[in-house]
Amino acid sequence: MPKTGQIAYLNGEYIPIEKAQISPQDRGFLFGDGVYEVIPVYGKKLFTFQAHLERLKNSLKATSILNPLEDDAWKNMLQKLIDMHPWENQYIYLQVTRGVQMQRDHLPADCLTPTLYAYTNELKPVSETIINNGIKAITLDDIRWLRCDIKAITLLPNIMMKMAAKHQGADDAILIDRQGCVAEGTSNNVFIVKDGGLFTPKNGTRILPGITRSVIQSLAQEHGLSITETDLTLSDLEEADEIWLTSSTKDALPVTELNNIPVGNGNPGPVWQKIQQYFEETKQRFIQELT
Repeated sequence: MPKTGQIAYLNGEYIPIEKAQISPQDRGFLFGDGVYEVIPVYGKKLFTFQAHLERLKNSLKATSILNPLEDDAWKNMLQKLIDMHPWENQYIYLQVTRGVQMQRDHLPADCLTPTLYAYTNELKPVSETIINNGIKAITLDDIRWLRCDIKAITLLPNIMMKMAAKHQGADDAILIDRQGCVAEGTSNNVFIVKDGGLFTPKNGTRILPGITRSVIQSLAQEHGLSITETDLTLSDLEEADEIWLTSSTKDALPVTELNNIPVGNGNPGPVWQKIQQYFEETKQRFIQELT
């Protein structure tokens, strides 16, 4: 076993993660020509797996990259990878690129064989500091491409905006698109709370259809909370009682400071606290159903 004890899956083989290698002629390496998914694991079982698989298949279809596995094979492969590691709670990263093409060309050759890579890490709980105090965010112009509904591996703009947030003393950035509407965070979806109601940007090509976002929408409806998909503006953010950023590995994070100004009273809000409780209960039920 490697020093890390981690095993990766690469093109049909389970191997020590530090021995995983791809060709430098892989189109994922040369062009960022690929898509990915991140899937949470609770009690050693894939959470919301079907929704993640459908989103992966949608990304593959939109980019005309061949799907390398059937649905059952995807689940079996990932479950075997999970079982090779000791952590009860994990998160899977999986990536599919268009494959190796020896002659570099923007136009892909026909019938390339996709490269499939996956590995898992321990999924640690959000720190008590964030739970108690929330995070800081800034707003930035969205410099990404126009198909953000595709979960593409070409994340350089996201990295640049995350770095810009760090340079300004913030934890993350909320992106304002070319129409002046709130899109999402650098790696998360956005919710605001106003007068007790939940609001989130509409699904479409300018945001990723978040799985955690969908879970929260369902929880809100289940517990009688008003929730609306609508266009949001910078003014809506500035006037919000609460702001959240949601993702598969962090659930919902409360933003308590935006552009150096407190959000609401500057503390994680009561609606977020309710949703956080409902989400934890959902995860516990999921784990209990498996035992």
